[in-house]
Formats: sequence, C-alpha cells, structure tokens
Amino acid sequence: MLDIDKLSLNIPDTKKPRVVIIGGGFGGINLAQKLECKDFQVVLLDRQNYHGFWPLLYQVATAGLEPDSIAEPLRKMFSSDEFEDFHFRLVKVTGVNPATKTVSTIIGELHYDYLVIATGTKSNYFGNEQVKKNAFPLKQIPHALNLRSQLLQCFEQATMTADPVLRQSLLTFVIVGGGPTGVETAGALAEMRKHILPNDYPGVDFTKMKIYLIEGMDRVLPPMSPESSAKTLKYLQDLDVIVKLNTLVESYDGYVATIKGGEQINAQTLVWAAGVQGALIDGLPAESVERGRILVNPFNQVLGFDDIFAIGDIAFMKTEKWPKGHPGVAQPAIQQGQLLAKNLKRLITNQKLEPFEYFDKGSLAIIGRNRAVADLPKNIHLGGFFAWLTWLFVHIMYLVGFRNKLVVLSNWIYKFFTYENGTRLIIRPFVRKGDRVKRQFINKYETE
Repeated sequence: MLDIDKLSLNIPDTKKPRVVIIGGGFGGINLAQKLECKDFQVVLLDRQNYHGFWPLLYQVATAGLEPDSIAEPLRKMFSSDEFEDFHFRLVKVTGVNPATKTVSTIIGELHYDYLVIATGTKSNYFGNEQVKKNAFPLKQIPHALNLRSQLLQCFEQATMTADPVLRQSLLTFVIVGGGPTGVETAGALAEMRKHILPNDYPGVDFTKMKIYLIEGMDRVLPPMSPESSAKTLKYLQDLDVIVKLNTLVESYDGYVATIKGGEQINAQTLVWAAGVQGALIDGLPAESVERGRILVNPFNQVLGFDDIFAIGDIAFMKTEKWPKGHPGVAQPAIQQGQLLAKNLKRLITNQKLEPFEYFDKGSLAIIGRNRAVADLPKNIHLGGFFAWLTWLFVHIMYLVGFRNKLVVLSNWIYKFFTYENGTRLIIRPFVRKGDRVKRQFINKYETE
C-alpha cells in the first residue's frame, strides 16, 4: 500500500528563480510556454494532468465529441528540450503562505520566488445548497461525462416506462443560465431532438421533449450586444426551446425545479450554467479579494505583493474600460499569461514592467447549424451562416494539438453531412445520490 507520508513534490533544487504556477488553464500554459527555462525553473501544479478547451465542453456533454478531443496532456505540451527545467506535479494546492513564500499541497510544501495563481473559476450556486447537490454543472470534463450519461440514461428509460408523467419528467431538460454555455447546450439538445433521437428511439414521441432555458436577466447572452442577444433568442425559439427571461430558480430537488413565483417544472435533469466564482486559494489576505476574485494591479501583481501574481478568470483588474474586470473568456487569460512571461524577465533584469492592455478580439456563440452570433471589433455584428463559420474557424484554431484539431474538424464535417453525433455511449452510468430507482435499475443490468 502506498504511504502518502512518503510522497513529496520532489522538485530539484535550483539557483535560478523558481516560478510556481497554480493552474494549467489558458493563462497558466501560455505563461509556462513563454517563460524560458534557461532563466527560470518553472513548476506547474494542477489537480488534473491535462489542459482542456472548455468552450467545447457542451459538445462532450451532448455526445458530439469525445473528451480526449478537447484536452491535451500537460506533460506532452512541455516535453521538448526547450522545457528542460519545467516540472509538472499532479497535486491539489491547499494554500499559500506569503510570509514564508511557500505553497502548501496535500503532500508537502514548495518554496517559490514568484507565484502565479491561474486557478480560474468554479460554478457559483449563490448559496443554494439544494441546487448544488442535485444540478449538473458544466465546468470540467467529468461534469460533461456525467451529464452525457444522464441524458442518454433518460432517453433509454423513457422507452421503458408506460407512465406518461414519469416519461415527461425524463424528457424535460432545464438549463439555468442564458450565457454562452446555456444557449449552446440548449441549441445542441434541440438539434439532437430534431435529427438524432427519433431515429435512435423510434418508440418515443420526441415532439413532447421539452427544453427550458432560464435566464435571470432580461435577455440571453447578457455579455454580448443587444443585436446578438435578439438574434440568439429568435434562433432558440425557432428550435422550439422554451426561453424564460427575468426568471430565477429557487430550488431543485432532483425531480422538480421551483421557479421564483411558484411555478414548478418536473424534470430529472437541470444543467446549472448560471454563474461562476473564482476558485480561490487559502492564504491571501481578505483585502486582496473582491467579489470572489483576486485584486491585481495593471501588471497582474496581487495587491499588496510584488512576487505574487494572478492571471485569467481569477484575476480582478479594474480599469476605466473594464470596471468590473475583464470578461471571463480565454483571450484575457492568454494575453495576460504571455505578457506576464515578458514581465517576469523584466523583473529579474531590473527593467520597467509593461502594463496589461486587453485587446478584445470579440465574442462568439453558436446555437446550432448555420445559427451563430459574433460581436467583432469595430462594432461589427454577424449572425447566421457567416457567424457560424467564424465560430468554427476560431474554435479549431485555439484547440491545443494537431490531433485534436483534426479529430474535431473531421467530427464536425461528418456531422454536417449526416446529422450524426457519434459518441452516444454510456461508458460510466451516472446515479445521483439518493436516487434509489436508478441505482436499482443499473445494479440489475450492469455487467459484473
């Protein structure tokens, strides 16, 4: 048996400045790739051994892509001689101690010269523990796989019940949150309902399948332009998605979603895409945190520290143009990571640091085949086929790894001509805690 007390991070000693990066997302990997190992020892800590392209998580959840097509092993990304003093450790960080300049993990501590926090965000349930317990988040690959199993199990079980009330609850899906994740998931489900599910389950009447999209504000895609929001709402309505604006979910017990005001929706699946909060790490003073994110100056230094930085979604940089911080998308993290690599080199050579200025390349969202919206620089707004092509190109371009680009592109081409989602496999059945009926069903039929 492996004794955890005998484990250690086992990072070699060095005379070079040690940069410890917590988080292998867009910010962390772009920083690590741009830092030169001849100048620094780079240590990357993460709880997973891969970098994921999270904008495509919803396609994994709706059986459009396999998870390994949107992820790349971190060790593979840093395997060349160029990264000879790069060290990755698969470990959970439990805290930081600025006084001793150490990072604490479940298997020991590590000293740093410069610390970079790039932990991103996690789902925000706004204190609703019942929703947190029963809803399906969509922030990580395991979340997407759980949701995919849930969807396919609901369709399978709908073929095996004569109870119309139970069947309707199995065929009702509630998506909370009208941002990009919410509208893209709703659109993908609607296209499955139209083109795929009737062929897979001929005994089920999918005209009765209901897809709800619930948004607390007065329009979908609130971060995007009003023009894009209006087009998206029309696209969703054309796909027969039931959109409820200015609406909040008060509770969800796994079977009934209760809307503020009393309305109830019987549904065995509720996807939570309503909000995020920073994935904070213990050890930073309270004055360095605001609205669940880490306050940073224009150089991404955490307020109050010269040797601790935060980049990406976890960083809260207030500017005149972005008083609420930069948008929680990939581009700010990528650009901050690349600039910080340059600024760390300037630090060790006593040069003046360069402030961060975000170059907004625009926002995109896809609702289905030939249905997408794009807000581009110079106040350009696209919708329909050209926005859809733009979305496809951008997402292929930013996928990590040639294999992933090829696999995703071939999947999309195949799907364009066949309307087929080729990954409708229940690899690991999902059972919500306390769901005795589904547990009995799976126990009865699963292979020993």
